[in-house]
Amino acid sequence: ALETLKMFEKKDSRVKSAAATNLSFLYYLGNELEQATNYADLAVNSDRYNPAALTNKGNTVFANGDCEKAAEFYKEALRNDSLCTEALYNLGLVYKKLNRIDEALDCFLKLHAILPNSAQVLYQLASIYQIMEDPSQAIEWLLQLISVVPTDPHVLSKLGNLYDTEGDKSQAYHYYCESYRYFPSNIEVIEWLGAYYID
Repeated sequence: ALETLKMFEKKDSRVKSAAATNLSFLYYLGNELEQATNYADLAVNSDRYNPAALTNKGNTVFANGDCEKAAEFYKEALRNDSLCTEALYNLGLVYKKLNRIDEALDCFLKLHAILPNSAQVLYQLASIYQIMEDPSQAIEWLLQLISVVPTDPHVLSKLGNLYDTEGDKSQAYHYYCESYRYFPSNIEVIEWLGAYYID
């Protein structure tokens, strides 16, 4: 894939930008940040209005630890294409990391309107409500999430934990049992079930 894309580097700016965007992403996935940054710069310089190129540039900046600068690239990508879901998702993650929870929530709610069945978005919404110490809302989002991915043991144990925190032992037991059924090696789940049986 890298060799094929490198053949397009000499073409006109739009083709070059598309090829450099893909190269940047491939190097980013391979954790070769220096190469990913070089190709992200080439992609952005070839076509400043390419939202995917701006998103990749934001990713490389984020990987280097500059969250504020990454947010700027994601916002610029969204100004060029308001439906660029990758930029919106990553912007939400940046806001979450910066502890700007209301802004993160806004990003993920917008994403949910665009991608109503995205497991990642539903998980992030539940996580944000948990950070906001609103367990009932977190439970609502996790229940939506298990309708999309019903066999995820991590989500099921998280639901068990939230119900336990809320004092609903029977629901907690149900979801911990379900989690154990799909992944019987989770020590925390085993410990909770053991303590429940002792009680």
